[in-house]
Amino acid sequence: MELKWLLCVTLLALGMLAVQAHDMDDDNDGDDIVDIEDDLDDGIEEVEESKPETSTPPPAPKVTYRPPVPTGEVYFAESFDKGTLDGWILSRAKKDDTDDEIAKYDGKWEVQDMKDTKLPGDKGLVLVTRAKHHAISSKLSKPFVFDTKPLIIQYEVNFQNGIECGGAYVKLLSKTPELNLDQFHDKTPYTIMFGPDKCGEDYKLHFIFRHKNPKTGKYEEKHAKRPDADLKTYFTDKKTHLYTLVLNPDNSFEILVDQNVVNSGNLLNDMSPPVNPPREIEDPNDQKPEDWDERPKIPDPDAVKPDDWDEDAPAKIADENAVKPEGWLDDEPEYVADPDAEKPEDWDEDMDGEWEAPQIANPKCETAPGCGTWQRPMIDNPNYKGKWKPPMIDNVNYQGIWKPRKIPNPDFFEDLEPFKMTPFSAVGLELWSMTSDIFFDNFIICTERAVADDWASDGWGLKKAADGAAEPGVVGQMMAAAEERPWLWVVYILTVALPVFLVVLFCCSGKKQPSAAEYKKTDAPQPDVVDEDKEEERDKGDKEEEDEEETNEEKLGSDADIGSASQEEEEEEDEDRKPASEEEETVNRSPRNRKPRKD
Repeated sequence: MELKWLLCVTLLALGMLAVQAHDMDDDNDGDDIVDIEDDLDDGIEEVEESKPETSTPPPAPKVTYRPPVPTGEVYFAESFDKGTLDGWILSRAKKDDTDDEIAKYDGKWEVQDMKDTKLPGDKGLVLVTRAKHHAISSKLSKPFVFDTKPLIIQYEVNFQNGIECGGAYVKLLSKTPELNLDQFHDKTPYTIMFGPDKCGEDYKLHFIFRHKNPKTGKYEEKHAKRPDADLKTYFTDKKTHLYTLVLNPDNSFEILVDQNVVNSGNLLNDMSPPVNPPREIEDPNDQKPEDWDERPKIPDPDAVKPDDWDEDAPAKIADENAVKPEGWLDDEPEYVADPDAEKPEDWDEDMDGEWEAPQIANPKCETAPGCGTWQRPMIDNPNYKGKWKPPMIDNVNYQGIWKPRKIPNPDFFEDLEPFKMTPFSAVGLELWSMTSDIFFDNFIICTERAVADDWASDGWGLKKAADGAAEPGVVGQMMAAAEERPWLWVVYILTVALPVFLVVLFCCSGKKQPSAAEYKKTDAPQPDVVDEDKEEERDKGDKEEEDEEETNEEKLGSDADIGSASQEEEEEEDEDRKPASEEEETVNRSPRNRKPRKD
């Protein structure tokens, strides 16, 4: 066992030495680093000249980009691969009720390649500036009318610099005679708003639609419930994510991120406030009667204060059994003037008053139990009862909590098809962001799920494949992490090498058991080979008997011809003592199992 622990300590020490050696290599900037690579074509090893400390990873499999093409009917499709903003209109509007300096929509938009792109040629729309209002929009090929087909809107977003406070949502602008994309602003009527939004630590994924009240003709925003999924990663990992909204004619909806459902529900049941108002409302003119009793409990009117109830008894009284400790200094104050204090030179008694030295704890009280006038400590008064109050009993006149009566809701309506929203004819981005370089790409609006999936596969799918091809494998990631944090080598050794060595150690280092023949030759003590029941019976003998047996056994010497039967056979057949078999003879030669020969 000592050898095993010695090996464990040795492995740990080797790991620490490897870390130190790695650190020394990092410190020697002048040393040449020789990389040996396998030449797969020639099968020979060649030594290259020294390279930078960070080894160059092998080239990633190349993913060729091709602009996505719709595979079916679409109302809008934009991949920005032409490299221009053709078809998009920049807003020149101003926000209402805002200072002129920040009221303008003067934020900058450009079509650019994504930073650190793995797909050369894949361009997108980039919100370039920060802390400005941005607005840009584009017409659909034809207005979308909500009838018997689903609505699918899908696009990609990459927060290349992360996001502090800002959104990346789109608006589907309602088809109205007043719609002017040149004057697109925050008050421009929209039918649906969808997409990510974040400020502080509040991560949102909006789905809002404007519902028209059929009685009043006014529009009211309806917000989908918040998703249960954790959205933080989509805002912070600096990867391209695919946002999809599927709205069905049966009023059901799904919200997907990277083709995974993160929220779903029904327009009739999962929007706030609800699409349809309640049938009844509380009567605003109803008033609670003056004699309405809402008290479930009342003081017992028949209760009487006991005669011995003393309301004036104090809660605390002095402890009459207390005794002043010996050595108490009654004439010494707890605090005295600091004898070492000096009046400041700039002290003006006319302005500051008479100077007094600051108070410090009396040094004489440090060794005494106390100083000053001794007072008895206060204890709880056992006779204290406080102010008497009658006990509470059930109120026989209790009528419950009053509520105004219900009346029919004069504004009630029932819209069982909220899916049939206001048609829209344009898509727009109207955003304020404190972070720049938000990347948008591959917008599509259609009615068929297969068309949206094909579009996603040709756009977002290629980005995902390219990013996956560029990422190192598990071993590569472990090695890269160890390059940055050398102490990880110790972890790798302890978690991989050490268990392997321990398994080999425990499996291959067992002691070889001597054979029965070797025992016979040397007449050495042999471990008991008996049934468990017999072994337990023999173990019941006390230590003195065992010592006596060992002494007698030494006297017997090497007399190998003396055999005896088992202990039970000896008690039952004293007259017939037969020679023991070789195995019994070997067993009984053990000092523990032998019994002295009877004379």
